[in-house]
Amino acid sequence: MSGLAITLVLIAALGHATWNYLAKRACGGTAFIWLFASISALIYLPLAIGIILIQKPIIGWCQFYFVFGSAVLHSLYFCLLDKGYKIGDLSVIYPLARGTGPMLATLAAVFLLDEHPSAIALTGTALIGLGIIVITGNPIKMKETAIKPVLFAIVCGAVISGYTIWDKVAVSTFLIPPLLLDWSANLGRVFLLAPYALNNWDEIKNQWVIHKTEALGVAVLCPLAYILVLTAMTFSPVSYIAPAREISILIGTIMGAKLLSEGNIKVRVVAASFMVAGLVALSVG
Repeated sequence: MSGLAITLVLIAALGHATWNYLAKRACGGTAFIWLFASISALIYLPLAIGIILIQKPIIGWCQFYFVFGSAVLHSLYFCLLDKGYKIGDLSVIYPLARGTGPMLATLAAVFLLDEHPSAIALTGTALIGLGIIVITGNPIKMKETAIKPVLFAIVCGAVISGYTIWDKVAVSTFLIPPLLLDWSANLGRVFLLAPYALNNWDEIKNQWVIHKTEALGVAVLCPLAYILVLTAMTFSPVSYIAPAREISILIGTIMGAKLLSEGNIKVRVVAASFMVAGLVALSVG
């Protein structure tokens, strides 16, 4: 994986962890999801128009099909993530969801996209996975009240692997510009959730009043982080990118432990060593 790809992924990781922290702080449900999606669609509209005018990408039925699929998958992802954050800690939900995703994405890349990551890269993936286990603890010993958040996180991780592969094909095979794909899928989410928004407009206004800062932060950082990842995917294998971006697990977990007073910071440092080692293995692999 090139130095440029690593840089893009690390910046994306910081942005991703930050918007998850803001989303956890808000926990505003479907109303909050529609609100930040609408704001984001407006903020990134000039850039999307610029991409269309300058790059003149091919926009056909196949492209529309992949945009719609991405909108559905990402909408499901946000809804699952929000429900998980309502009943669980950021420092548990975030690493578990993000960890399940790249593991499945790497397997899918190997078996579906015929990619062949090296032994070093696969070792890096395993090290990141080990760090995730250290962070979340032994699931067998978890209390019954913690099972439901974990299940939401695992299903969320499965959706992450799904949209990672789906969007990889969209940008690399059907040549949809990363920014345009993310903006179009975001706009699709606005339309998919529009019936709820229209029937619950008072809740939309309430979310804007009490969570304006969080909505604006997520609206900017969420697309930016993913656009950087999609850009890296255009010239790097998804089996390298998907695990490498999970260094955001470390950042998000520290945010949860420190800013939300959720967890044991010493355990997080041990887990971080595994994930950093994994990132290094991926970069040289």
